[in-house]
Amino acid sequence: MHMPHDPPPMPQKPQAAEPIESPSLEAGLDPLAAADLQDHLLIASNDLDRLQRLLDDASYTLLGHFKGAAEHLERALRLMSQQPDVDQRHLHQAMEFLASAITGMQFQDMASQLLAHTTKRLRGCADRLAATAMADDEDGTGVLEDLPIKPNPVTQDEMDAGSVELF
Repeated sequence: MHMPHDPPPMPQKPQAAEPIESPSLEAGLDPLAAADLQDHLLIASNDLDRLQRLLDDASYTLLGHFKGAAEHLERALRLMSQQPDVDQRHLHQAMEFLASAITGMQFQDMASQLLAHTTKRLRGCADRLAATAMADDEDGTGVLEDLPIKPNPVTQDEMDAGSVELF
């Protein structure tokens, strides 16, 4: 029992975690398991390609509609400018909001870069897995592409006008 005048019990030193043994490819990962893992990596890569196409299509459609709306607003502003007694502030504000929405479309550029980078990394890992787990065949040794050096091509977490860094 812990009494108020007793010193608090000393915390116990944490035990070192046992190292987790993972099968090394060099130690002979089962070729069927390696092939299954490679399939999963390639499926994930193909899913990212499909996501990229969906993102491109949606962005293209949004941008087209934003530009169409901007053209109509500009036309309305020109017509309203011929009537000096009409307040144009709301149309100018709408144009500013639309310009901000178009700037917000930069997410597509950043997302495309991240998707391309991740896809390349997944395919590179799948290729390395296959090359390491499977012995050279009658065609010889396969050629492996270098994996991306940078862990992430996009270094920002938010979008401002003109702030997308291309790699």
